[in-house]
Amino acid sequence: MFPELKNDRFLRALLKQPVDTTPVWMMRQAGRYLPEYRASRATAGDFLSLCKNDAFACEVTLQPLERYELDAAILFSDILTIPDAMGLGLYFETGEGPKFKHTVRSKADVDALPIATANDLDYVMKAVTTIRHALNGRVPLIGFSGSPWTLATYMVEGGSSKDFRHIKAMMYQTPEVLHALLDKLAKSVIDYLNGQIKAGAQAVQIFDTWGGVLSGPMYQQFSLMYMKQIMDGLIRTHEGQKVPVIMFTKNGGQWLENMAATGPDALGLDWTTDMAEARARVGDKVALQGNLDPCVLYADKAVIEREVENTLAGFGHGTGHVFNLGHGIHQFVNPEQPKYLIDAVHELGAKYHEQSYDDLDTLNGLD
Repeated sequence: MFPELKNDRFLRALLKQPVDTTPVWMMRQAGRYLPEYRASRATAGDFLSLCKNDAFACEVTLQPLERYELDAAILFSDILTIPDAMGLGLYFETGEGPKFKHTVRSKADVDALPIATANDLDYVMKAVTTIRHALNGRVPLIGFSGSPWTLATYMVEGGSSKDFRHIKAMMYQTPEVLHALLDKLAKSVIDYLNGQIKAGAQAVQIFDTWGGVLSGPMYQQFSLMYMKQIMDGLIRTHEGQKVPVIMFTKNGGQWLENMAATGPDALGLDWTTDMAEARARVGDKVALQGNLDPCVLYADKAVIEREVENTLAGFGHGTGHVFNLGHGIHQFVNPEQPKYLIDAVHELGAKYHEQSYDDLDTLNGLD
């Protein structure tokens, strides 16, 4: 059994339940912009050693919560754990990002891949449970995975890409091979995220980082269809509590209605999508998360507060908004700056919830 949750503002907002003020967390909130993170990484030796040791993963997950009044913690891990568990040999080169020793370029390559399970990634499950206990009910813990399309881009390209030429060639020339790969990945993600939920994750997010490089029809076929498969296979209630699911497609603002129709509780927005327009388009069907440009954190306190207010006003009154950056926090941000953002969200956000929230006692548990 885990300690009782003391701050459920984040979960309530995802489920469109009343809150006292807008909750906030930041994608990549545990990362290189924090000197304490850099010290932990140096001690661990390298990035993968940091991810694969539950004590280190717990340590860096909690670091931003010691600095800031965040409303959620997110598991410290990497989106490429599943391809690594499939035997592709994940490694990192300084200045070049993730790479794989083996690529997936043919039907034979896809056929040889196993479906990864939570048992294959037991170090992640152990980290989730360790972090959940260490949080001691302070805030909820978010688990996550990359989307099948995003994972496939790295597996086919062999690492990061600017033109996605290998996977797009596969998509157009041998679509049946790519569909077979994406199906294996969707099955792997379902087991992986359900494993995280059983281990203690209280919400999960699917990061479709590269969905926005696709055309509309290709997005429907090769990204969204497989995220719908995941939605249909996820545990949505665990130990008597709802487990909200967030779907985030970077540069996917043109497809919000289609994304909402797949069944997530919330959609993540990047900064290229207008918050007011997004809310008008999806209505009350889903909550919205986002969507401040991460570069705002290079500005001074007054500018940060102004941009926070603009984002809050864009969503407007009522529940269903989780404040976040439109993508991960940049490594060169001064670690003092996020405090201005987080404090401003809580202070300025309260007025948008005055009419819908008049009983603070309900914060003690989800309805």
